[in-house]
Amino acid sequence: MHFAIIDLGTNTFHLLIVDKNDDGIRTVYKTHTPAKIGKSGINQGVITEEATQRALGVLQQFRQKIDEFAVPLSQVKAIGTSAIRNANNATEFCNKVFLETGLSIEVISGDREADLIYRGVRRGIDLGEQVSVIMDIGGGSVEFIICNASRIFWKQSFEIGGQRLLEKFVLTDPISPSAVRRMNDYFQEQLLPLVNAAHQYAPQILVGSSGSFDTLTDMDFMHRLGHLPEPHQTAFDLSLEEFRRAYHLLTTQSHEDRLSIPGMIELRVDMIVPGVVLIDHVLRSLNIRQIRSTTYALKEGILGWVVGEQ
Repeated sequence: MHFAIIDLGTNTFHLLIVDKNDDGIRTVYKTHTPAKIGKSGINQGVITEEATQRALGVLQQFRQKIDEFAVPLSQVKAIGTSAIRNANNATEFCNKVFLETGLSIEVISGDREADLIYRGVRRGIDLGEQVSVIMDIGGGSVEFIICNASRIFWKQSFEIGGQRLLEKFVLTDPISPSAVRRMNDYFQEQLLPLVNAAHQYAPQILVGSSGSFDTLTDMDFMHRLGHLPEPHQTAFDLSLEEFRRAYHLLTTQSHEDRLSIPGMIELRVDMIVPGVVLIDHVLRSLNIRQIRSTTYALKEGILGWVVGEQ
């Protein structure tokens, strides 16, 4: 029996099709495509007409794949996150998508998003009993979850995602040192609840979930080993030294130079700049010395729906 999961992220749309049988769940198809629904409108709380057309184009492709795998629409779950939940025209956008593709979008809260990310990360990496802080950098929001393998201690979603930061702070190429300072001042103000929670629960490990962390992992592999990770590997360690090397490259080089870094992909070449400034801020603010990452995130968390979890 086939099920399909669509994650309508602010920057990228993901499609995951799985087969459920007596032996468990098996991935039969997955893809991701840039839709950039937050571009030019996210800080104004609107999904622009251009963004809507990009979204419809991607979702029509996804619908073709869903039909190819004969997934009934009752077994398709499409999840909308930050750019949609904060848009003044969210209802209009969702109605247009339904009218043109037949796909019904469930718009979730930031708190629900954090919960699903935790469930997804647990599928991809062994968190163990030590306290970690999961960080998922989306285009619209960033989720932080202080947790271990058995429970969540604290979680919160912040509307400080990569597209928002890009349009607010990254006004030169490469980014200016003054913009980095302004961004850090902004993070210090916005992330006070995270710092307070970290004082209480003392996470020792930062666990990055997909997105920018995937690219940092790919850059690390290319730099150290000359090849990308195996596709089936879902859990990684990233040294602080490698992060510092990547941070320096990404914050001092132009778009074209960043694009030529081994392991970089065009989809993430600009968004990763505010991403690494944010990661650096979190590492310093929480005094964390260990970084791990996983390729699993929200869409893998939604897999719980396939097996009947809440």
